[in-house]
Amino acid sequence: MKTSRTKLALATRRLVTEIYGRLDFGALGPVYCYEGGDEFWRTKRGPCERLGNRVAVVLKRKLGQAGRSLYVGAGVAELPALIMETVELGRKVEPYNLRRAEVAALNRACHLIPLAFHAVDAAKAKGRFDHLWIVSVLNDPERFKNLSPLSYGRGNPLTLDPEKFDKERRIVRALVACCMGKLARPGLVTTTTEEVIWIAEWCHRHRVPYKVGKRYYPTALVGDPICFIQIGKILAGC
Repeated sequence: MKTSRTKLALATRRLVTEIYGRLDFGALGPVYCYEGGDEFWRTKRGPCERLGNRVAVVLKRKLGQAGRSLYVGAGVAELPALIMETVELGRKVEPYNLRRAEVAALNRACHLIPLAFHAVDAAKAKGRFDHLWIVSVLNDPERFKNLSPLSYGRGNPLTLDPEKFDKERRIVRALVACCMGKLARPGLVTTTTEEVIWIAEWCHRHRVPYKVGKRYYPTALVGDPICFIQIGKILAGC
């Protein structure tokens, strides 16, 4: 599909709206909220689509056609970017998500397009990718209860368990190493401003040049600003 690089095609925007309309938000409620899931999605569905489309437009300008993207922890919020890559750029996308209920709901909604979510660890992804999406994964408060507060500057030195923190830090470093090891160079990483430090640390350890973009883009669900990092050869003006 040949389209403008400065906006999403009308067909893409309609497809995003259609797929959001197919989602079973009743089933998704418990995935995101312990209670009040219906109210949560009544509030978040519109911003999720609108802000997701905005990030998809930016990503469209940064990615080439016929590449491969690895999405770690991808869910409802990633749909606009995934749909754009699939139908406009003709790229292969592999989204991974360990929450089986969410994966089932997403795959039911997306069954008419070549987009399938995988309910397994992203470490199982095969081959090389030129784009890594890892947003609100390395600072997930549910998975990293000791590490996450420090990511947001809310750590309490009186309650911090150093052994549990160190264990979580090792897990995060291993996850980053696994995913970055699959990234071709030059490549692109989409992440949040709070997670940049993990990508930067890996680059410093492996003496790989990187450049963090100066512009940030809000997200609807967690609120962590998204940014883009060039990995490998640094191109001027990006």
